[in-house]
Amino acid sequence: MKNFIRVMKALSDPNRVTILKMLQHRVMCVCEIQAALGLAQPTVSKHLQILANAGLVASEKEGLWVNYRLADGGRSPYAATLLGNLRHWLQQDPEVERLLGELPKIQREDICKRPPTESRLRSNSRSPIAAI
Repeated sequence: MKNFIRVMKALSDPNRVTILKMLQHRVMCVCEIQAALGLAQPTVSKHLQILANAGLVASEKEGLWVNYRLADGGRSPYAATLLGNLRHWLQQDPEVERLLGELPKIQREDICKRPPTESRLRSNSRSPIAAI
């Protein structure tokens, strides 16, 4: 029963359902999901953790990125069944349609560029104390 409850709780949040709908169409990294949903990075990461714990998504590291995709459902028959059914649900939902239309414009190469952080800038410049 615990696995069933875990899957149902994971699907109880609209943002998590939306993430699954996007992942039906392509593999995405956190920054792409963040850009699509307009959520903070820690929030997206927490949603992905909940979905992964329920056996709904899987991840794989590729260079700098962690790619998220739909799980194959092997960990949970409940997850497998719901992922299969979700493919046919919410196709006419206006928010889902809008996001799926935006997906081609969301490319990690454009949005995942990291500006230098203050700490990296400081480590690359000479310390004022070292100059004394």
